[in-house]
Amino acid sequence: MTVTVHKGDIPANLSFGSAVAIDTETMGLRPGRDRLCLVQLSAGDGNAHIVQLKAGQYAAPNLKKLLADEKVLKIFHFGRFDIAALHEYLGVLTTPVYCTKIASRLARTFTQHHSLKTLCSDLLGISLDKQQQTTDWGADEITPAQVQYAASDVLYLHQLKDALDVMLERENRADLAKACFSFLPHRALLDIAGWPEEDIFAHSL
Repeated sequence: MTVTVHKGDIPANLSFGSAVAIDTETMGLRPGRDRLCLVQLSAGDGNAHIVQLKAGQYAAPNLKKLLADEKVLKIFHFGRFDIAALHEYLGVLTTPVYCTKIASRLARTFTQHHSLKTLCSDLLGISLDKQQQTTDWGADEITPAQVQYAASDVLYLHQLKDALDVMLERENRADLAKACFSFLPHRALLDIAGWPEEDIFAHSL
């Protein structure tokens, strides 16, 4: 496994093929308040690329081009948050997308546990170390432990997608999942616009 850290953007000639796994690290869980610090990417080849973004320095033209490329599927786990953070700081609405958390909720209705750690353990037999999850991602230099943690969040998403796709097909929910993925960027926009918790589809008087 090779993990490469880039400052401010990915190289112009870096290709991730037809599907790229993406995750983000931020200073907290409120995109409007807590700034975007890292964007992690992987082509599913066992390697990862990490883009470190400094406060106020969000030009990243090559990364933005990738996020907006309709020919490249972006694979997330809990993409709702990451898509919102990317839109808030990079100004790009990421499409098309796939979310392993949504796929798990649709396919694995026998459990209430859909975290990345759980999915990697249950479907791939891989144990993830989450000790670095709440560290300071806004530091000028991230530690080797942070680098390894950040990389682990994208290294297995392609494999999880493959496993979950089989289950979605088996349960006849693949089309429903696709519809959910198509709506996901708009769900992120609703979060940003002020409807993070309210279910606007629910009946009310």
